[in-house]
Amino acid sequence: MKRILILAAILAVAGCASNNGGIPRGKAPERLDKAMADYYQTIADCNEEIHSVMVVQHGKVLAEKFFSPDTAHVLHSVSKTFTSTAVGFAISEGLLSLETRIVDLFPESVPENPSENLQKVNIRNLLTMNSGHATDPTGLVRSGDGDWIRGFMEWPIKYEPGTCYCYNSLGTYLLSAAVQKVSGEKVVDYLESRLWKPLGIEKPFWQESPAGINTGGWGLYLHTEDMAKLGLCLLNGGKYGGKQVIPAEWVKEMSSCQVPSVPAGTNEEKMRESGTDPATSDWLQGYGYQMWRCRHNAFRADGAYGQYIIVIPDKDAVIAVTAQVGDMQAEINHIWDNILPAL
Repeated sequence: MKRILILAAILAVAGCASNNGGIPRGKAPERLDKAMADYYQTIADCNEEIHSVMVVQHGKVLAEKFFSPDTAHVLHSVSKTFTSTAVGFAISEGLLSLETRIVDLFPESVPENPSENLQKVNIRNLLTMNSGHATDPTGLVRSGDGDWIRGFMEWPIKYEPGTCYCYNSLGTYLLSAAVQKVSGEKVVDYLESRLWKPLGIEKPFWQESPAGINTGGWGLYLHTEDMAKLGLCLLNGGKYGGKQVIPAEWVKEMSSCQVPSVPAGTNEEKMRESGTDPATSDWLQGYGYQMWRCRHNAFRADGAYGQYIIVIPDKDAVIAVTAQVGDMQAEINHIWDNILPAL
């Protein structure tokens, strides 16, 4: 009888956590079960290709579903939030500051006769997508085989840095390069002891540039639960498992509205012409340090084709999603309409 009780206790403890020592599992209330069923039916009716969804509330996974194998998934621009986290560590360790200028970090890549605007671009500008570029140089610079940092610097900087939002993935690459320059480690290695291990994440794959620098703004592969772990850490002010992992002040700064935002690939003029409305758009709520603000007082890491880590402080909840969809606003609307009311 004693052995049975011990076995029952072991099984009870095991039932509270995933097999890989991940986020504890809990039982969803009936209203959430129904909401998830409605959500699954909605995405089926809309023919949305959702690959996985995980809902965490009060520190426990209450709902999860995988529509494809649970393998490491490409995060696209969700990668940016992990790069921002690395920058936060570097700043806390005195290796960088928000005012560090890129021309000082990478003098070997500065073009001849650099413009006044280029000489002003700093880490804060890169974090907030306010480098001063009128268009995103990422596509054309990546297509070449040259120095991506120099390509960024050679792209015309039309506006004074800090005055114009323009989504810029190559700017995030410079953040990755900055961390590598001052730490001597690629971001994926720099985060090993600082983030991956504390969150119980196996060191992931992260794509690199021809120069051997993690791409920063894209190219990171993680499991859905790993995404949820970062969301849970951010939700709790940088704490995970009772320990302070990410500096609390950095979490506050990166998740706050630092600058006005517009959807990637557009500008304020195009936005007005399209009739995009802040009341219905999750891309017009403001931008932090490589994170978007959302409606419902939430914030998120956001990647192309529907990758999300949505943090909802008012509900003490995190929702992680991987997908391959075209209409990302429709995707997040289904979350607001179906899941949010049940939390």
